[in-house]
Amino acid sequence: MKLSVIILNYNVRYFLELCLRSAEAAISNMDAEIIVIDNNSSDDSCQMVKQLFPNIKLIENKSNDGFSTGNNIGIKQAQGEYLCILNPDTVVAEDTFEILLKFADATPNLGILGCKLIDGKGGFLPESKRNIPTPMVSIQKLFGYSKPYYAHHLKSDQTGKVSMLVGAFMIIKKSVYNEVGGLDEDYFMYGEDIDLSYKVLKAGYQNYYNSETTVIHFKGESTLKDKTYAKRFNGAMQLFFLKHFKPNWLFNIILWIGIKIISIFYPKGKESSNKINEYVFISNENHQQLQATLNKKITTQATIANYLPYYEYILDTDFLDFKKTIDIVAKNNTKHPSTFKFLLKTSQVILGSNTSKSRGEVIHIKNN
Repeated sequence: MKLSVIILNYNVRYFLELCLRSAEAAISNMDAEIIVIDNNSSDDSCQMVKQLFPNIKLIENKSNDGFSTGNNIGIKQAQGEYLCILNPDTVVAEDTFEILLKFADATPNLGILGCKLIDGKGGFLPESKRNIPTPMVSIQKLFGYSKPYYAHHLKSDQTGKVSMLVGAFMIIKKSVYNEVGGLDEDYFMYGEDIDLSYKVLKAGYQNYYNSETTVIHFKGESTLKDKTYAKRFNGAMQLFFLKHFKPNWLFNIILWIGIKIISIFYPKGKESSNKINEYVFISNENHQQLQATLNKKITTQATIANYLPYYEYILDTDFLDFKKTIDIVAKNNTKHPSTFKFLLKTSQVILGSNTSKSRGEVIHIKNN
């Protein structure tokens, strides 16, 4: 088997459904499998997977033991030559895996391979490619200067070597993953992707960023960006330094002070309150129930000629393929960016996210 797609889920049932629909389309012509590990969700994620995706392997954990442990449980059962660790709040294109595996097979000494990630409004996510977070780089980022943290030697539309990749989407050979010990289960959440990237580099492999395919990462779904996030993230960075860098008492004091400051003043994430002048339904059919649900005029059209500010575009995933929906979102560059929702007819919801700092929005469509 060529590829195993590993998706760890926790209470994001509708975003998981969207992710699985895109992932199934992306492996339809490949020798591949999808494994979903559920970390004891309280929603109906597991029931949804069983009902809508009966061919997907589902592992139901009875506790939430974190990102690394959950993924490792699935990876132990994976049959693929390559692994793709994929967040449930992502959307991949139909040719994403084909493009990246072709590159992987042609690249000697490959460690981890990542791709271009954008948020739910089309903005490039700089964590798609990062530098090694040395103590000095991390202190600078902690206090608001993040430029050295990200890999600016490559533009977002270039392909090349990078040091660190993000756990929302990474491809790695299973043999390399096992060689370096996989995701370190000392990390509950955050930091494990940096740790894995660094272990792969130290083992003599080279990590790459490939811009030839784009994946949407809504980013705010599995965890809220709040004070708890700040403490966990910076605690994970402390663990990373203890494992890989010589302890330094001055650095530890500065980092401790920074964590305390952030814990007090870190802003609470809120869903963006963008003004919406009008809704546009990108489809080949009218949807009267949408108009009743949103209580505002909805125009239906097949394409977007010009992006209009303060418009929200509802993308019919039965009408558009996933590559096209990603292209539509990626081209959003108006001064006052448009926003997007994805229609899942099977579950009768529209969903999307206007910010990376909090969970997105799931709107249930009213029945007439």
